[in-house]
Amino acid sequence: MIVEFKLPELGENIETADISKVAVKKGDTIKVDQTIVEIETDKATVEVPSDQEGVVSEVLVKDGDNVKVGAVLIKIETSGGEHKEKKEENKETDKDKTPEPEKEEKPEPKKEEKTETVREKSAKTSTAKSGTYEFKLPELGEGIETADVTKVLVKKGDSVNVDDSVIEIETDKATVEVPIDTAGIIKDVKIKDGEKAKVGETIIILETTSETTTTNEDESAEVKHVEETTEEKTEPAAASEVKQSEIISPQKEKIISQFRSAMPEKIAPASPSVRRFAREIGIDIHEVSGSGPGGRISVEDVKKFAKTLNEKISSQSGGGIGIKQEALPDFSKWGSIRREPMNNIRRKTAEHLSYAWATVPHVTQFDKADITELEKARKAFSKTVEKAGGKLTVTAILVKVIASALKAFPNFNTSIDLQNNEIIYKDYYNVGIAVDTDRGLIVPVIKDADKKNITKLAVELSEISEKARNKKTTIEEMQGGNFSISNLGGIGGTGFSPIVNTPEVAILGVSRASYQPVYMDGEFVPRLIMPLSLSYDHRIIDGADGARFLRWVCSALEQPLLLALEG
Repeated sequence: MIVEFKLPELGENIETADISKVAVKKGDTIKVDQTIVEIETDKATVEVPSDQEGVVSEVLVKDGDNVKVGAVLIKIETSGGEHKEKKEENKETDKDKTPEPEKEEKPEPKKEEKTETVREKSAKTSTAKSGTYEFKLPELGEGIETADVTKVLVKKGDSVNVDDSVIEIETDKATVEVPIDTAGIIKDVKIKDGEKAKVGETIIILETTSETTTTNEDESAEVKHVEETTEEKTEPAAASEVKQSEIISPQKEKIISQFRSAMPEKIAPASPSVRRFAREIGIDIHEVSGSGPGGRISVEDVKKFAKTLNEKISSQSGGGIGIKQEALPDFSKWGSIRREPMNNIRRKTAEHLSYAWATVPHVTQFDKADITELEKARKAFSKTVEKAGGKLTVTAILVKVIASALKAFPNFNTSIDLQNNEIIYKDYYNVGIAVDTDRGLIVPVIKDADKKNITKLAVELSEISEKARNKKTTIEEMQGGNFSISNLGGIGGTGFSPIVNTPEVAILGVSRASYQPVYMDGEFVPRLIMPLSLSYDHRIIDGADGARFLRWVCSALEQPLLLALEG
């Protein structure tokens, strides 16, 4: 039996992956949980194990391919061929049992309804004979119940003829002028610019002229003729439809046709709540493909369409949030060049940081921490931490300091929900650590940093850094961060401005510590000074709070006892 092994679900919002390595070939015997391929998404690099055992009969992907979730990667020959044959036999049997289609019953023509509709029109026109006619907002198309009156084109005392435009209206489909279907003099205007009118609502009262009466008499004769014809014989359904369309006034048909030209031919199969949701986020419901029965559209379908649309716009703008990208010059004019495709991590980093920089109003604050005493303590306890399996670094100590600082400054442990105009306060303390890899920057997260001592944090930090560099970081290990730390001290530099890793609201940058002369007790003494930079979202964090937070961090590094007192 041949089994197709497909790329499984990789996590929320992950739809594709790059095949970095195919671990099997045709003819290989594989077991359950054996690695089939190594993939790279915009979140992490992971190995994909098999859920079947058997012999690889075909490999459908190769190194470097980009595949979608659900795509067939390999075909595996397993035991159980008889089962497949029986299944096919059952299918053939089911085909033989297919019931015969039922005979269609032709509906009988509806004589009474047609006559009734014509009589209604006759009654309507006879109202005009009395001298006063109420002109109501006509039907505008399927699903359109109201319209905004953008401009009233007539006023009391104006004389109007048939087909004269009296108002200009706007719906969520189009903007059109509405012509009147009766001639006369405007007696009263019931609406004004900017108001919302319902279909069927009286918008103008008209004093009719004798010309209208003549027209109505002609229509009465037509009504009589239609009634006699209906009683004499039954007409085919097609003829019935023709006469029904004749009943619609030319004015109403003119309005509806304008809206039809602005609407798709097919009405989208979606509930009112789904349509409303689509309108609220600016999506045309008719462009969305439904995943439900009969193509019915759900809220999830609309969200997926919006996400795809945003990604398309983002890719066209190079991740620059709609900023038009200038065309690049031909660099080959000045020398040899080579082009390499961005890997998923690099591409996603570019998009995410462009989004963060464009949407978050950044402020960066700078300060310096005297870590002379802290460095002595770090060296003194480094052997103890090594025995536990970790390495006591300044970053490990900073994770503990930041967890305590987030408790002291709750607004740094938040996210902003602009859709609901709310601030989300978090009661957990997860700290992300930026790790430099040969594939780009990734940020694994240390969970519940406030509940772990520095030794445990040092061990975990060593583990996640090693996994990141060996492409073993899982998607779950990169989610749920509240605050990030980017330490470039091991490389160099005296300061930098890190970009906030939204939806977080702050990030700490750490630069290389150096010995500097500091004036203490009447003399200059060498002290180990470490530059720190704090970038934050100015929508939620004020400048004074930013300065206090960074000074608190510096004090905690300079006076470790502060953690025991306040942390």
